[in-house]
Amino acid sequence: MRGHTIAGAGLVALVLLAATPASAQVDLSGEWMAIHTVSEEGMYRVMPGSELGNYAGVPLNEAGRLKATSWDASILSQPEEQTKPHPVQYSVRSGGGPNLRISKIVEPVTATLIAYTFTGFYGRADRTIWMDGRPHPSPLAEHTFDGFSTGEWVGPVLKVTTTHMKMGYLQRNGIPSSPKATMVEFWTRHDTHLGVFAWYDDPTYLYEPFVRTTDWVWGADQHVGPAIPFESVDELGNKPLGWVPHWPLGTAHDEFAKRYNLPFEGTQGAPGTMYPEYVKKIEEWRRQQAPSAPASR
Repeated sequence: MRGHTIAGAGLVALVLLAATPASAQVDLSGEWMAIHTVSEEGMYRVMPGSELGNYAGVPLNEAGRLKATSWDASILSQPEEQTKPHPVQYSVRSGGGPNLRISKIVEPVTATLIAYTFTGFYGRADRTIWMDGRPHPSPLAEHTFDGFSTGEWVGPVLKVTTTHMKMGYLQRNGIPSSPKATMVEFWTRHDTHLGVFAWYDDPTYLYEPFVRTTDWVWGADQHVGPAIPFESVDELGNKPLGWVPHWPLGTAHDEFAKRYNLPFEGTQGAPGTMYPEYVKKIEEWRRQQAPSAPASR
C-alpha cells in the first residue's frame, strides 16, 4: 500500500511540475490596449504625422537621407500603395493602433509552446513568433510584410529576432528600411503593462542601430475584431503610366528646422546630432542667429 502511495505522490509531483511554467517565463497572452494617443509621440503616430525633413533622432546615413528626402506623401495615393499593410519595422508604432491580441500556439499533447501570434496590426500583417527553436531561412527566402520572427526567453523577457522583412519604413515621412535590416525586440510584462524595446540594424540606410520603445495596458474588455479589407480607389484622377510622385534628388526640406528654430543639420539624423550633448550646439547656434543689440550712444 505504501508503494502505491509513493508512486501516486510521484505521479502528482510530475503532473504539477509539467503544469508549472519555468519561473523565468512570463505569460504575455491576452488583449492589450495601445496608449500612444496620449503619450509616446502621438503627433508622429496619429495626427498630423511626421513632417517632411524631420529625421531628428534617426541615425540615417547618406543613402537613407537621400531616400527619405525624395519621398512624397502622394505616393500613398497610388493604387498598389493603398492596399499595403504597415511593415513589421513600423507596425508596432503605427497610428492605426495597434491594439494587440497575443495568443499561444501549443502542441496539443505535450502542451509545449510552439509560437506566439500577435494580431491587430494595420492591414493585418499579423505576426507569428516561433518559439520551437527553428532556424531562420536562407537569405534568399521570401521577404514578407511581417518578416520571419523567432523568440527565446532571456530571464522574464521575451527576445524576438526578425529577419526577411520587405522594404519598408521606420516613420511616416519616408524614413526607409531595407530588406537587409534585422530587428531585435525585448518584450516585457509588468503586471498590467506590456512594453517592448525594439532595436533596428540596417546596414543600407542607418549608420548605427535605431532604438524605440512602445507600451500597452491590459484590456480585459477588449476584443481585436476581424480584418477590414482594403479597397483601391482613384484618389488623384488620371495619371500617366509609370507615374511615381517624388521630390527631386537633393531637395532640402528645411521647413521643420525653420519652424522650430533648429539648425538644419540637427533635423537630418546626422552623426553627432543623436545625443544630449548636441543640445549645447543648438543653444550656441541660436545665440549666433540672434540679432545683435544696437550699439549704445
